[in-house]
Amino acid sequence: MTTLSPTHSLPTAEEVALARESGRALSAHLQIRAETQQIEIFDDKGASHLVRVPVSALRLLVNVLTEIGEGNAVNIIPIHAELTTQDAADVLNVSRPFLVQLLERGEIPYHKIGTHRRVRYQDVIAYKKRIDAERSRALDALAEQAQALKMGYE
Repeated sequence: MTTLSPTHSLPTAEEVALARESGRALSAHLQIRAETQQIEIFDDKGASHLVRVPVSALRLLVNVLTEIGEGNAVNIIPIHAELTTQDAADVLNVSRPFLVQLLERGEIPYHKIGTHRRVRYQDVIAYKKRIDAERSRALDALAEQAQALKMGYE
C-alpha cells in the first residue's frame, strides 16, 4: 500500500527560483523522441555519475519543477495507489465523514482491509471528474437561464 506523506509546506522563495531555473534548463535539453536520456549527477566530493533516466520520468520532473516554480507544493501519487479514507478525503478536499457517506452510497468504489476502508486513487479521480462535469453542466444551465431571462449576464 502507498501512504501519502503529510502535506508539505509551500516552497521557499529560493526553492521557487531554483525550480524555475532548473525546470527551464531541463526542459530545453529534454529529447522527447528518445526513450531514455543520460543526466550527470555530482556527489558531495565532486565525482561525476552518469544516470540513464526514462524520458517519461524527466517529463514528470519538469512538471514538478514547473509547479514548484509557481510556488505550489507538490505531492506525487501513483495511479494504482490505495488511499485511506482520510487521504481520499484530502484529495477531494472534503471531510472524512462526508467521504465515508459517498463510499457507503456507492458513489466511489472501495474495499476493506480488516475494518479499514481503502479507496483506489484512480476511483477518487474518476469521481472528481464526474462531479466536476456535473457542476459545469449545472453552471452552464444557470447561465443560459439567466441570459434567457435577461438578468444582465451576457
